[in-house]
Amino acid sequence: MKKKTNSIKNTMLKSIVIFAIALVVATGSLVCVQYYFSQMKNLSNQAFDYTRSLAGAINGDEVLNYVETLEPDDYYYGILAYMNSVQRETNIKYYYVFVPYENDLVYVWDAYYEEGYCELGEHEAYMSEESKAATFAVMRKDPPEKISLQRDEKYGFIASAYSPIFNSEGEAVAIAAVDLSAPYIGKSILNYILIIMLSIFGITLIAMTLFYSLIEKRLINPIRMLRTSADEMINHLESDRKFDIDIHTGDEIEDLAGAIVKMDGDLKSYIKELSAVTIEKERIGTELHIAQRIQEGMLPSIFPPYPDREEFNLYAAMIPAKEVGGDFYDFFMVDDDHIALVMADVSGKGVPAALFMAISKILIKTNTQSGKSPAEVMAKVNSQLLDGNDTGMFVTVWLAVIEISTGKGIVSNAGHEHPVLKKADGSYEVIEYRHSPAVATIDGINFREHEFTLEPGDSLFVYTDGVTEATNIKEELFGEDRMLDALNRNKDAQPEELLPAMKNAIDEFVGEAPQFDDITMLCFKYKGKK
Repeated sequence: MKKKTNSIKNTMLKSIVIFAIALVVATGSLVCVQYYFSQMKNLSNQAFDYTRSLAGAINGDEVLNYVETLEPDDYYYGILAYMNSVQRETNIKYYYVFVPYENDLVYVWDAYYEEGYCELGEHEAYMSEESKAATFAVMRKDPPEKISLQRDEKYGFIASAYSPIFNSEGEAVAIAAVDLSAPYIGKSILNYILIIMLSIFGITLIAMTLFYSLIEKRLINPIRMLRTSADEMINHLESDRKFDIDIHTGDEIEDLAGAIVKMDGDLKSYIKELSAVTIEKERIGTELHIAQRIQEGMLPSIFPPYPDREEFNLYAAMIPAKEVGGDFYDFFMVDDDHIALVMADVSGKGVPAALFMAISKILIKTNTQSGKSPAEVMAKVNSQLLDGNDTGMFVTVWLAVIEISTGKGIVSNAGHEHPVLKKADGSYEVIEYRHSPAVATIDGINFREHEFTLEPGDSLFVYTDGVTEATNIKEELFGEDRMLDALNRNKDAQPEELLPAMKNAIDEFVGEAPQFDDITMLCFKYKGKK
């Protein structure tokens, strides 16, 4: 099922809407916060202007006299008239003067433009302990000017400003107060904020619409054209049709369009070249496969190879790496009482190594069956392989000829791995002796050979370096010690059981690491004549 994708138009539109909302919220919030604090500061300054002007107009020496006598005079009514006129022309809710006492306060003046005013000498309890504390905090010289927010069932939610009234001796005797309606203040600020937010939203909407139109013209439409053109290009890669994209934005998108047109031409050329290379690669792969099949087919693969011979048991295996190599084993009857065992490793990989292996195998077998000793076989094959060997290839060979009736054998080792021998009542051990040089390296040399004798129950194990040089992901080699451990864990096993056990031990060690070389092994167990 094809995965559903969002178009760049929808993505861009969503991004612009989210950005616009974020911009409106951020900008509006900043403006609103600044306006709120600015308005609160202005209202505070305005309220204290009223209280200071009233406190400055009142003679503090007369205040207590009015409270005691409760007899107003012309001066009293003049101040009251002033307060009424100020209240009438402003947004002041209550404009009054009072004298604070310990348990309550006494009104001296109270503008009566609004309902709920208090008469001269009227007592009233404090709204709260906080209100009382704030009131007495004002009754000192140069008190801090701070708006006090108070909520009362009678007067509602009000914001109050207080200024002290001093007598001629500099003592605070009363307080000039202004009460503003807090809900009125909040409503006026909220209305203004709403207007600001709507204005910002409108301006942002217009700006984003213009921006989106520009983006659609300069970016979205050209990209949509690129997408359509790319699909068309893919559908016609194998045709000779000339491809072009009509985009003229004068920026990177136009450069991208030109790059796609160039890529179309390059891809068509590359596809033609790739087709030719693929055909050639398939041909080489087929040849390598055939070479590998030929290589495997040249090795004896039927076991037991001599079911009528009870004097010995024999098993061999070659596990090839991915690339065709030159490992090989061989065994054959020289005559009715002699068997030859061969383990060899050709230098290099690929088809040349496979061909060199095939020639080497044939030459070794032919010369051995002609009656030559192992050293003579090595000398003859060395001479034959050096003749016309322009590639410089060589082969390491371990060759043994064993007399079946007696167990006596002659072996020649031309640069190959040391063999491993297990006596009937012992363990597998490496048998070391001096090698001769590899075959096809030096012309005219004499090869060494050694005599040995196998007793009934003895076993020979020979192998190529693909066993000991098997490498794990830590770049560690399997090595000779691990090989001996694996052999001796299964030392009583028959050859056909021993070799698979050895392969399992190698696989466990190597793990996920790739096999770089052929793994070739041969095990010969001598039973003797019965």
